[in-house]
Amino acid sequence: MISSDNVAFNIAAFIGGLFVLEFGADKFIDHTAKIASRTGIPPTLVALLTAGAEWEELVVVVAAISQKQSPLALGNILGSSISNILGAFSLGLIFSPSAITFDRSAKIYTGVLLGLTTFFTIFILFFESLGRIGGGLLLVTFVLYIASIAWAIYKGIVSPPVDSDSDSDSDSSDDSDSDSDDADEKDSVPLKEKPAHRHTHLHVRSNSNSSSTTTLHDLESGQHTGVPPSPANLQDHHEGLHKDIFDDINLSPLQTIKRGGHSTLYHLTHLTLGFLALSLSGYILSHSITTLSAEFSLSSTLLGITLLSFATTLPEKVVSIFSAKRGESGIVVANTAGSNIFLVTLCAGVLYLTGDIASLKGSVTLFEIGCMWTSSVVLFGIVMFGGRRWMGWALFVAYIGFIICEFTMDRDIDK
Repeated sequence: MISSDNVAFNIAAFIGGLFVLEFGADKFIDHTAKIASRTGIPPTLVALLTAGAEWEELVVVVAAISQKQSPLALGNILGSSISNILGAFSLGLIFSPSAITFDRSAKIYTGVLLGLTTFFTIFILFFESLGRIGGGLLLVTFVLYIASIAWAIYKGIVSPPVDSDSDSDSDSSDDSDSDSDDADEKDSVPLKEKPAHRHTHLHVRSNSNSSSTTTLHDLESGQHTGVPPSPANLQDHHEGLHKDIFDDINLSPLQTIKRGGHSTLYHLTHLTLGFLALSLSGYILSHSITTLSAEFSLSSTLLGITLLSFATTLPEKVVSIFSAKRGESGIVVANTAGSNIFLVTLCAGVLYLTGDIASLKGSVTLFEIGCMWTSSVVLFGIVMFGGRRWMGWALFVAYIGFIICEFTMDRDIDK
């Protein structure tokens, strides 16, 4: 007997968990980048670990493992990989105002993704019995990926991936934080670096026997009387001078007074808050999905591949739409490829290294594994030869077909 109250509660908890997930992801990524910039960590490494890095997916995987729901974690990994391509990347093609030609970096990232997805596919099909050894190999693969891409960026072979997660709307407190940090950076700009096209103010001696100064104002218009400003107009003159200086370096007087910004301890506190929010969201999402699967007698793997993966990849879908509208094809690809590489290496490695290996055997079908690998092949082909709107519609229809097939095929409920 299905308990309507229990179902309603867990659906509400699932929706609330999504909001906590987004809040935690923004806090964690934004303040990680700020702390890294202050501690001298290379920006390339920061870009790799924040751009497209699915930390929220990793938290969901860890939460599922802690609740003895390893099949749910594996289903979420496969489902998110498929959803990022068929669901998110397809929307980028659909909403793009014109055909998309991808650059060299995009082709390299998708090529790396195809290679790693092929490796993960072979592991699931033939070497899943390796268990912990396979998980360790996947983690080593992730480390090698980070090192190789960082080296390629350092050598100028590829461009750093764009931070897709931080492109999403952050909370208002983060906006004020960034304003403060921006003010810190702008305060360090010397006044001598102001643009030359602005009004220039020069102080020169009026004559050799006098210490009074003459201000040359509005040189472009040639207006100069050689007479110092009168005492009555002196205050207005200085206010205008200060206003022009603030305009030159894009600061307001209030911003110049507000120096120092937030301390490193402040960012560490918000980083910890973001991590705790991520951990809480992972527990809420995995627990609510497990309860719903039991209530409706559905496989937890099924809900992980469909509902949970769709929900956790909503930020990628939104970023893909807005990036495509602005013609930012690089963001669309980095958003998809970076996310999937993170999923099939680090997330999968943690799962096979710490999860219940026995419950993972047979938890996903050949159809699901094939869809994950085929979608990566299609992504690579589109990036290599250019994207068209009709391709996006074809991928989106394929995603709907995949969801329908998932709910209509026979599956062991215990999985």
